[in-house]
Amino acid sequence: MSEVEREDHGSKRRYVIRRPEGEAELTLSVLSPTRVIADHTYVPDALRGQGLAEDLLDALLSDARAQGFTIVPLCPYVASQARRHLEWAALFAT
Repeated sequence: MSEVEREDHGSKRRYVIRRPEGEAELTLSVLSPTRVIADHTYVPDALRGQGLAEDLLDALLSDARAQGFTIVPLCPYVASQARRHLEWAALFAT
């Protein structure tokens, strides 16, 4: 697993992995202490195929479990993973 950093900027948050080739990120909008929107996941071409998007999502899911918030999956990647992993259903808002 890659080292994922979390950055908080008021109502915006992002999980980021920094590499010399660029930054992979998963961005969020914070609606309330109990709900966030997963807006966007981006991995530069040079870093694709290394599981970085999965690492970013794992960090988000870990925080959701620990902090008790649910995720609105507007990002296509996050939404597709939520559909594939029914065991995560409690972490996602419908």
